[in-house]
Amino acid sequence: MTTGEKFEQLVSIMARLRAPGGCPWDREQTFDTIKPFLLEETYEVMDAIDARDWPELAEELGDLLLQVAFFSQMAAEAGHFKIDDAIEAISAKLIRRHPHVFADEVAHTEGDVRKLWGEIKAKEKKDKGAQPAGLLDSVPRSVPALVEAQQIASRAANAGFDWPNIHEVFAKLDEERKEFEAVMDTASHDRIEDELGDLLFVLVNIARFVKVDPEQALRRTNAKFRKRFSHVEKGLADRGKKLSESSIEEMEALWQEAKRK
Repeated sequence: MTTGEKFEQLVSIMARLRAPGGCPWDREQTFDTIKPFLLEETYEVMDAIDARDWPELAEELGDLLLQVAFFSQMAAEAGHFKIDDAIEAISAKLIRRHPHVFADEVAHTEGDVRKLWGEIKAKEKKDKGAQPAGLLDSVPRSVPALVEAQQIASRAANAGFDWPNIHEVFAKLDEERKEFEAVMDTASHDRIEDELGDLLFVLVNIARFVKVDPEQALRRTNAKFRKRFSHVEKGLADRGKKLSESSIEEMEALWQEAKRK
């Protein structure tokens, strides 16, 4: 089968599952009940990418594609739109937002592309008659906080509200660190949380300056910590000991061994 035929088969399977006589579970689902699965599958795709497990990534992308088919089928049943409309919409958007590829605009750098993309999005909203809104109003609040911070900082920077260079951001980091240290032992929990949030926000901006995704960077560190801590646990177990029975010196020695490996 061609790629198109395989996609049509997926759409047909989803329609059959939702049809009378289909799967009771699939038929009972709604937009709201399926939302958690969309998020779960997205993170499983990210896990497969982090692990560089390409067969697993193919499977997880299939699961993610199922979510697209599921939502589109429910939308078609309700008379909102069909999956064809979603495909046509994204194809048209990609062509419209890449005039430097499909038309006569010029964009030599990533920065040029971002600027052009922002201008086109603004024109699209104006053409739709959308009411003027704040620059950050379109940043969703439901995304992970690191992602939200990254998008907020990027949009503000694209509008010219930014540090002149990364050295100024490091100076801001030092300022926020001192403010946090000043309150962490004496202030209220809310004040401590507020200052810690400021510190994290500056770190997100450092990541932006060096073109690193802070969410991905933290996920990578989490994976590294898991691997090293597992080595500590195994090393202690080989000695017939549990974590609760071991000293910090023993654990640190095994941790450093894991780093060397």
